[in-house]
Amino acid sequence: MIYPILLGGASLSLAMLASPNSVAAAGSLGRPRIKRLVSSCGIEAWFVQDSTVPLITMEYAFTGGATQDPAQKPGVGHMVSGLLKEGSGDFDFKTFHQRLDRRAIELGFHVTPDHFRGALRTLHDNADEAFELLRTALTSPRFDSADVERTRASVLARLRHASTDPSSLAHRKFLEVAFGDHPYARPAEGSLESVPKIEVADLKGYVRRVIAKDTLKIAVVGDVDPAVVCKLLDKTFGSLPSNAEAMPVAEVIAAKPPQRVFIRCDVPQTVVTFGGPAVRRSEPDFMAAYIVNHILGGAGLTSRLFREVREKRGLAYFVREHLVWLDHSAMFLGSSGTCANRAGETVEEIEKQVRHIAEKGPTQQELDDAKSYLKGSQQVALNTSSKLARTLLQNQLDKLPIDYFEKQNAAVDAVTLEDAKRAAQRLWGEGLLTVIVGRSSKDAAERTTMPSGTTPPPGADQLDAGPTTPRN
Repeated sequence: MIYPILLGGASLSLAMLASPNSVAAAGSLGRPRIKRLVSSCGIEAWFVQDSTVPLITMEYAFTGGATQDPAQKPGVGHMVSGLLKEGSGDFDFKTFHQRLDRRAIELGFHVTPDHFRGALRTLHDNADEAFELLRTALTSPRFDSADVERTRASVLARLRHASTDPSSLAHRKFLEVAFGDHPYARPAEGSLESVPKIEVADLKGYVRRVIAKDTLKIAVVGDVDPAVVCKLLDKTFGSLPSNAEAMPVAEVIAAKPPQRVFIRCDVPQTVVTFGGPAVRRSEPDFMAAYIVNHILGGAGLTSRLFREVREKRGLAYFVREHLVWLDHSAMFLGSSGTCANRAGETVEEIEKQVRHIAEKGPTQQELDDAKSYLKGSQQVALNTSSKLARTLLQNQLDKLPIDYFEKQNAAVDAVTLEDAKRAAQRLWGEGLLTVIVGRSSKDAAERTTMPSGTTPPPGADQLDAGPTTPRN
């Protein structure tokens, strides 16, 4: 599975573009009253006070996710994310989890390519204990041998399953072809070869390099006073190192299409993953790209791809596509599932729809409908403290202004038909990088060929990556 597990918040959903509709937290225009808090230790957070329910939710992130794994040991950050709540300070695994369970404290971590992220959710009355447990997890993880080996075994079990899962195979090969030797090509969860080599020293080194105050972004939503929030932030994050020691990550453009790769895998359903370079979140064309992408593949049952590929022709069980952006790159990414004997036809129809929108762009009616939908969704998309905190954090990671919610509708309205056409040409004018995983049928073998004038991508043996047979 790829992003959001591998790309996390970089994968844009409608929720990420929608304003929350929490009555207690909202201002007169139905948007949240966001405050920028700065604690006595200089720790900054975006905060929304909401007393609707006695809960506190915090989302936070440190820059430097899976890209900070040692080159030969992908999966280190992923293992750290699984181990931080397995025991810390004086609390072993059992004691730590007893304290969490006794107070119904939700504490979790996950790694994306660019960030190490965490979330905390607790009742107001249990805030002191919840934030103290988080402090010990970040500052003094135990990494006890038994916990490390239990986590390693769990990761390896998932990786063994992924090694025979067509969606995972397609996704991993896509990243390899798209990003080559860049860290983005490495699997965030590691590999069957790398995970057994990860040592406790690697885990401790990752924590030392990544978890520091200078790259920390925080969002807090809930039933708590601003002064109390500042005290909790100082208590939790104040003793962290001042500066991270992250390795530099190069800028990269995903490999230009058109390219195709076929991987034989003896499974009933053929999986197609397709994509290519896209528009970064900071670029002026981003909103136009987002809207036109919504029209092509991001609008669920009303998207062009769904309508033409699945509904009209019955070629696929599903087809979807979305924008993904990272700190150092951006791409569009889609997937579809179909019968082996219709895989070639499915790919051809997807490519046909991509060519058509690249050449002609959307219609004015499609653009108007997409704008209306995106603006209307603001009233219903974010209605919990967790969703709001997650979006406030993502806005910070995307370097958006704190009043972005106030400007969002105007940004949508400002996109013209010419803007949308230009964005469509930029996104899809070069075609697709496509990975097909499934049975080697006559149809797939004949249709899965390189376009004229191109060469096989790295790691592909005449576009055939070899047989893969699921194991029981």
